[in-house]
Amino acid sequence: MDEQQLLKDCLKGDVHAQKRLYNTYARKMFGVCLRYAADQGMAEDFLQEGFIRVFTRLKSFRMEGSFEGWMRRIMVNTSLEILRKKDVFRYASPLDDDLQVSDQVEDVEDIPDTDVLVRLIQEMPAGFRAVFNLYAVENHSHKEIGQLLGISEGTSKSQYARARAWLQQRLKS
Repeated sequence: MDEQQLLKDCLKGDVHAQKRLYNTYARKMFGVCLRYAADQGMAEDFLQEGFIRVFTRLKSFRMEGSFEGWMRRIMVNTSLEILRKKDVFRYASPLDDDLQVSDQVEDVEDIPDTDVLVRLIQEMPAGFRAVFNLYAVENHSHKEIGQLLGISEGTSKSQYARARAWLQQRLKS
């Protein structure tokens, strides 16, 4: 069954089609949610809320462009909205002048494997993690991140710099 037919069946309320849609995309979208979550339980909450929004907003998908990309945006925005409600950005502050962040990896051997990197990103403070993912993974500008998170562009830059410094410190140990 092609994707468009699956989506049309979901729009008709076909529970089996909705289950197929969930099974097709849940693993990949869980990976998206996991990047913003502190742990798997939180990522599962993000995923569940995200899929509720996907199904309730499916009629707004125009069957143009990438459905997966559309769904990914919903998952990211859902994760960020839940984090905002928890007020994780309240204590975000502009960059200190003395913060030093290296732009280079010393050696190829210094690059950690994916599992280690994902675990470290999950351990980041929530504000660092959200900005890091939006900038480094989702390729948003600091201006866009500021708008998404309700923080200033400067705070986004400082949170990203602090996230990188935090990550670099843990990679060295």
